[in-house]
Amino acid sequence: MRTVVLGGAGFIGSHLVDRLLAGGHEVVAVDNYLTGRRENLAHLQGAPRFRLLEHDVCRPIPAVGPAAVVFNLASPASPLDYERLPLETLEVGSAGTRNALDLSRAAGAVLVQASTSEVYGDPLEHPQRESYFGNVNPVGPRACYDESKRFSEALVSSYARVHHTKVRIARIFNTYGPRMRVRDGRVVPAFVTQAILGEDFTVFGDGTQTRSFCYVDDLIDGLLALWQRGDGLPVNLGNPDEFTLLQLAEAVRRAAGGGGQVRSVRPLPENDPRQRRPDISRARSLLGWEPRVPLDRGLRLTVDWFRAELAKS
Repeated sequence: MRTVVLGGAGFIGSHLVDRLLAGGHEVVAVDNYLTGRRENLAHLQGAPRFRLLEHDVCRPIPAVGPAAVVFNLASPASPLDYERLPLETLEVGSAGTRNALDLSRAAGAVLVQASTSEVYGDPLEHPQRESYFGNVNPVGPRACYDESKRFSEALVSSYARVHHTKVRIARIFNTYGPRMRVRDGRVVPAFVTQAILGEDFTVFGDGTQTRSFCYVDDLIDGLLALWQRGDGLPVNLGNPDEFTLLQLAEAVRRAAGGGGQVRSVRPLPENDPRQRRPDISRARSLLGWEPRVPLDRGLRLTVDWFRAELAKS
């Protein structure tokens, strides 16, 4: 069964490629390496049933023949990335999503669109349910990412209504694990790197803001379940266990066996969410899915990978 992963060299995309190949599928991975890494797929060079296409999804995507599913994971996702690439982020959410939809239609495939918890903005509802419309600033510094994903959801839903395209929408909450970039800019790689190097943990604000952290293997389970058992409406995929950043720092300290003190480097960025936790009732009932990897275990696996990466530099 042929499958396509757009953004296949990224953190989540490369794990999905591995899982699809392990399941016996043929996989076509597409990436232009704007934020993806060639190293994430280097172990698959010459692998049977695997093809890698270097291509920018903002241009029409070459036909791949019949396929069962197209996973659209192509987008910058780190605040550091979309801060330096705001126009590219908006383009991949608009033109890139449309090209992904056209590819899906031509291939007779289901489209699984990777959206984000950022569509909820700085939420006034907690935890966040799929029925919540969000609290998003359309002209703020985060708008390029938030609004690109909100637009992509609207475009995907419109294709489903107009063209009867089979679609799925995954609202992905904070995900972590091996293959995140050391200087990714998100909190887990930042804390893990600082702990390994024996540095202080740096936070924005006072560290009482909350996040929910899903290990990447659990998220891949969720994406596959969404493809196979989902419907055309958004589904939250994330871990409902909620931690302050101070609690996360302590968990990383335990996993790494070290780390310094927590110190605030500056106030929270504009529109940075104070609270983030998914309501996954819909994922449980529709998909039969919920995360299984506890934070301490996921962090140990992540620390091991980061130690090896840092040892190379």
